[in-house]
Amino acid sequence: MQAVRIGEFGAPDGLEVVEVPVPRPGAGQVLVRAEAIGVGGVDAVIRRGLLGTGFPVGMVPGSEAAGVVTATGEGVDPAWTGRRVWAFTGTGGAYAEQVLAAVGDVVALPDGLTAARAVTLGSAGPVAHFALAHAHHAPGESVLVRGAAGSIGIATVELAVQGGAGEVAVTTSSAERGRRLRELGATRVLDRSGAGGTDRYDVIIDVVGGPDVPAFLDRLAPNGRLVLVGAVAGFPPADVGSALIREFQQSRSFATFSLDTVPRPRRDAVRADQFDAAVRGGLSTVVDDVLPLRAAVEAHRRMDAGTVFGRLVLVPGDGPATA
Repeated sequence: MQAVRIGEFGAPDGLEVVEVPVPRPGAGQVLVRAEAIGVGGVDAVIRRGLLGTGFPVGMVPGSEAAGVVTATGEGVDPAWTGRRVWAFTGTGGAYAEQVLAAVGDVVALPDGLTAARAVTLGSAGPVAHFALAHAHHAPGESVLVRGAAGSIGIATVELAVQGGAGEVAVTTSSAERGRRLRELGATRVLDRSGAGGTDRYDVIIDVVGGPDVPAFLDRLAPNGRLVLVGAVAGFPPADVGSALIREFQQSRSFATFSLDTVPRPRRDAVRADQFDAAVRGGLSTVVDDVLPLRAAVEAHRRMDAGTVFGRLVLVPGDGPATA
């Protein structure tokens, strides 16, 4: 089968298409014939080599795929075979025609939800939901979503609106993106630096990270909370806490959030509810483009260029017909 691996860390050209054996599911695992594979910001961060030595050259990136279970391992109910599922593969393994996942990391897909839409929402939606909960967002409070044009940001905007946010501001890179985010519920559009508004915000959900995090901490209202859910621009500076200390009497706070800290049953319940909501039209699944698996380099070039709105999706074969 075809898979994409990291032949060299750094630029997108370090990704390469290879032929590998079809894996066999071990105990507690299922094998999924992928119909759609999500291209996430963390995939690009790993490909750049920014997360240290735990990611070897030759690894297959990708954390989520959707398709049909074709085989089950020991201890897995064989009734999973033939079911359409969304699957989490961990920090790698999804950029392939067939992928392995622990049976506890698959969720059955409802009728009416395509594989491409599933990988657009499957990780992003729960991150947005639990990040807002981690920030203790309450109805009436204002929210700023930093890096709102990706799938996590879009889900955060919609969920903040549905949660009764008093204002939902976004940062983005163009007027066109701002227009589309307004259509999804944003009430104020700022540029990437946060310029375009003078307000301070009760909650900031930051998908971007990088050296500008302290500047956004300064955009918090008294008792405001910034939750970092991504680091597509790199990690914050080591002295990020000094921005909080300088304004000690404002009682602001900074936190990180990873979905890994949420118990699996809670994650699965929220994910299943969000899949159902997407079928009903209650949550958007914005697919920027669908590309063949062999075009992973092009997908990552677009990620690095910052031109993606929503989620890029890879599909095995020649194109989007199966997604």
